[in-house]
Amino acid sequence: MAITQHEVVSRIDLLCESSWEVCNKVGGIYAVLSTKARVLGEQFGDKLVFIGPDFWTEENPSPYFKERKTLLKSAASKLELPWGIKIRVGRWDIPGAPQVILINPGETEQHLPAVYGKMWECFGVDSLHSYGDYSEGCAFGVASAIVIAALAQHLGVDQGRTVAHFDEWTTSMGLLYLKVYAPAISTLFTTHATSIGRSICGNGKPLYDYFHRYNGDQMAAELNMQSKHSLEKAAAHNADCFTTVSEVTARECEQLLEIRPQVVTPNGFEPDFVPKTVRYNRLRKEGRSVLLEVASMLTGREYGEQTFLIATSGRHEYRNKGLDLMLDTMARFNESLQPGRDALAFILVPGWVARPDDALAEALRTGNRGEAAGFITHHLHNEDSDEICVRIRQLQAEGKLDKVKVIYVPCYLDGNDGLINISYYDLLPSFDLTLFPSYYEPWGYTPLESVAFGVPTVTDDKAGFGQWVLDNFENSLNACGVKVVDRTDSNYLQVRDEIAAAAVAYEASDSNSRVQARNMAFLTGARADWKFFIENYYRAFETALKRNVRH
Repeated sequence: MAITQHEVVSRIDLLCESSWEVCNKVGGIYAVLSTKARVLGEQFGDKLVFIGPDFWTEENPSPYFKERKTLLKSAASKLELPWGIKIRVGRWDIPGAPQVILINPGETEQHLPAVYGKMWECFGVDSLHSYGDYSEGCAFGVASAIVIAALAQHLGVDQGRTVAHFDEWTTSMGLLYLKVYAPAISTLFTTHATSIGRSICGNGKPLYDYFHRYNGDQMAAELNMQSKHSLEKAAAHNADCFTTVSEVTARECEQLLEIRPQVVTPNGFEPDFVPKTVRYNRLRKEGRSVLLEVASMLTGREYGEQTFLIATSGRHEYRNKGLDLMLDTMARFNESLQPGRDALAFILVPGWVARPDDALAEALRTGNRGEAAGFITHHLHNEDSDEICVRIRQLQAEGKLDKVKVIYVPCYLDGNDGLINISYYDLLPSFDLTLFPSYYEPWGYTPLESVAFGVPTVTDDKAGFGQWVLDNFENSLNACGVKVVDRTDSNYLQVRDEIAAAAVAYEASDSNSRVQARNMAFLTGARADWKFFIENYYRAFETALKRNVRH
């Protein structure tokens, strides 16, 4: 019989979670950690500590970290750490304000050759073929492990009552380090997407039609991914509890890592991030005004308040995130848009930004419409080769975006981009519909965020979130605010047409239908509240504690 949350909490004196995205907003993992923190903190209080990298400076401080030197019994000044490792302690400026340790690994990277040798000896981790960011991730992971073990000692905590949770391959060397040097500490490893699965997709190979024929080790050798793959695989096999975020990715782990996660931990959302009605309506009105003005200055024409606004967002992974399909869908949507109707599609995907577009900035300042003619808000270092830019130009040249204008916003929407100057969550209510037709999407935070903010969305069944919707709701915008399409390796054009048809029908629907879809989206988002999903983490903690005792 499973023990209760209270019993799990009573058995843990220190719970640490290490991730490259603690106080470092890079992608979906930041959303996972920052939105679950309050719910975990309600049970664990200051027994909960998040651990992230400290590459911030006085000139470039983290906007999410508030230093508090006296936390954790003044660990920042009293912890005895080797290899020049330095830490800062404070609070993460998110709901729940959990304790955070930011780590500067110091000279840890210089000691990695000996660590690599030990990990080869103990776990068969192949670091010989490493390159790129492998050493940086391993240095942070090992430094995290050293800090966790030292913190438990500093706080007078029994290692047997300490749980260390590591996210993604970038921290997993730390998990293996603890298994060797502090085995009494119970370990969890969560893969949010397997490195080899992402690489298979990113290299244009068909993941789904040949799924059961893939061998992870073989593909790692073919794609020069041996080191990351072998590290991730070793962490999955040696963690006291291995978890992933969806059944979709659990099957991927079983095939490519040759182990099924002991627990699936779906990603929830923190309702405190969603503004209340009065502020929500104000943000929607203000955001739409800014977006329409930007579009007007770029296209040289005026857009009315009833303009239909579509968006997609996420990491700049052109195929994996379905950005190719999104743009082709907009071309098909363009064909079907009723005469006299206006629509704009915004691609909110960070690229290699150089600076805000000077002409657009001047046009916004002076109101001289059209002087900034184009489709992109910021200059890129690689504008000629950026896949999104290239495809938009192709479609424009073919006359396929003459009615629906696509606006590319290639920067992080942190409220300080120099042109939009509205954060992503504050801008999200502005849109009427979002599209996330990802090819590879272990969970799918962007469609979940969309419905949590009352914006209906179209996604697919290759996303964990999409599969969760299919398992729990009637599949339609009016029924749950979400439309999930079936995507395979061989039905690209069919999916394009299906998404375009859904968007056309929704754009043509009356205001009552749209209000219904938005209300149902809110309700679906509420069903993904962390208070419902957090139970899976307690199962994972319990599993780790039990298995570590047996080992």
